[in-house]
Amino acid sequence: MSQFLSSSHRMEDLQQLRAVLLEAADACLEEDASRKTIDRVDILQQLLGKDVCRRLGIYRLPPDLRLSVVIPVYNEAATLEAVVDRVREAGVPVELIFVDDGSTDGTYSLLQSWSEQPYVKVLRHETNRGKGAALRTGFAPATGDVVIIQDADMEYDPGGYVWLLQPIVEDRADVVYGSRFSGTDRPIPPLWHHWGSRPITCCSNLLTRLKLSDVETCYKVFRREVLEQFAPELRENGFGIELEMTARLAKLSDVRIYERPIRYTARTYADGKKITWRDAVWALWCIIRY
Repeated sequence: MSQFLSSSHRMEDLQQLRAVLLEAADACLEEDASRKTIDRVDILQQLLGKDVCRRLGIYRLPPDLRLSVVIPVYNEAATLEAVVDRVREAGVPVELIFVDDGSTDGTYSLLQSWSEQPYVKVLRHETNRGKGAALRTGFAPATGDVVIIQDADMEYDPGGYVWLLQPIVEDRADVVYGSRFSGTDRPIPPLWHHWGSRPITCCSNLLTRLKLSDVETCYKVFRREVLEQFAPELRENGFGIELEMTARLAKLSDVRIYERPIRYTARTYADGKKITWRDAVWALWCIIRY
């Protein structure tokens, strides 16, 4: 098992292995009624060791922890339900905060049908203002202990939440970035994607003095008290907010930033991808500006 984990494997493989082990542990508990004082984490730590369990994202979530998932939405009716199903299946208690950014494809009607559910908040911009504006709107009402950003398409897999939360739960980090590029076993994106993302990350690192591998990742996870320190100052309306958030984080003292690989499936413009080369140019300006 340790040899398996020491080499590079896709997050999908690790997620499947984790699920199988947890199901097996649950089955053992059901078969042996005498094991009332232990749980599935105890069983797997005894069998595999704490280090292996840690690498697999098998650990105890605090019983009162809640994750606020801020989801900016713009014309995502085709994928939104599937994304929400994945979020709910992630195994983490969540508060869902949707910000409809002026959708015209029926997305808002779908969101309204969920608005009465517990731990669901639906907010709306009458006109499209951009991802940054939607995030600023969504951050304000978040009440969870930890806040994560989730896109409403199918590019980012919520199955990785347990890995992203782990450094925060273990008190090793205050902020976690999910990197699309830190693993070696991953789908190969188009070359233009690298030409855009890598130089932007490099420029951001030079000015923030951080060593991130993917500054423009959607998956940014914050302790809520850290987010509250800089969220009121955010100004960007578009995708430039990714660089602005990183710049403002870098200015905070004693904030521990961690990075973990994530499962990512890039979509095409035919699938509805919205970012363009103009956003890359604006991102470079935001690096200098903030």
